[in-house]
Amino acid sequence: MDITSENQELNDYYLPTAGDYFSLLKPRVMSLVIFTAFIGLLVAPGEIHPIIGFTAILCIAVAAGASGCLNMWYEADLDAKMKRTAGRPIPSGKIDPESALHFGVGLSVASVLTMGLLVNAVAAVLLTVTILFYVVVYTMWLKRRTAQNIVIGGASGAFPPMVAWAAVTGDVSLASVTLFAIIFMWTPPHFWALSLYACKDYANAGIPMLPVVSGEKATKNHIMLYTLAMVPVTLLPWYFGFAGLIYGATAALLGGMFIWLSYALLTDKKSVDEDSASAKKVFFFSIFYLFALFAVLGIENLIGRVL
Repeated sequence: MDITSENQELNDYYLPTAGDYFSLLKPRVMSLVIFTAFIGLLVAPGEIHPIIGFTAILCIAVAAGASGCLNMWYEADLDAKMKRTAGRPIPSGKIDPESALHFGVGLSVASVLTMGLLVNAVAAVLLTVTILFYVVVYTMWLKRRTAQNIVIGGASGAFPPMVAWAAVTGDVSLASVTLFAIIFMWTPPHFWALSLYACKDYANAGIPMLPVVSGEKATKNHIMLYTLAMVPVTLLPWYFGFAGLIYGATAALLGGMFIWLSYALLTDKKSVDEDSASAKKVFFFSIFYLFALFAVLGIENLIGRVL
């Protein structure tokens, strides 16, 4: 977790800003977490007071930010070696590691306690599991040790809609597990596409991402296989009856597009070093894909309630 002496000197006279601390929360990642959690809250059966619902989403957002902060604290040495992350607050010397650790732990505890006291115990327990899975299982245990880090560690990003569902119902159901499964299956092809065109960065940092360990071809094969396995899972909300025909048709159409882009990446004869366009298309489409699936699920649910 050591930062360079040059950055330490900067930290000696630089006063961190609110923006520096906010960037520790990984706001771009947090935004997708908040959105999927909100949809989980929206489609869960039953009623929840708007203030309690807002509190639940706020707790999930704070917990996600705290997890990102603790991830940056633990991986500051790796971030300093990667162009993509070298400008983050800790490796750049804007915030010292100890302050980041205290900030992350404080937010984690506050989010769980608030969820338990103001929402319900089941949601608080799931939120605790979410934080521990991301920080301990993924960040501390898996990421530096195995190319399967994203496959197993991806569960941490899949919990938020399940937590939100529990905030409304006080339990875990097949439907909430299905929402978890969609994000869990989506995570590997999403991050493997990123790791393809950021492979050199990961290699320089010594992170055993799949392209670093197994090569480009194997990674493309894995993206194709996981995409084929993911698309049927996205149809489960329609199959189990808590989503309608509009969602089912959207999931099928977007799933077909995802499969096509993954196939185009698989059959692209150019290496990613020569041309990363195919990998970037899969990565950026995957973000739109997950957003669109959950957006349609939420909109369809709202329409059903009005009608």
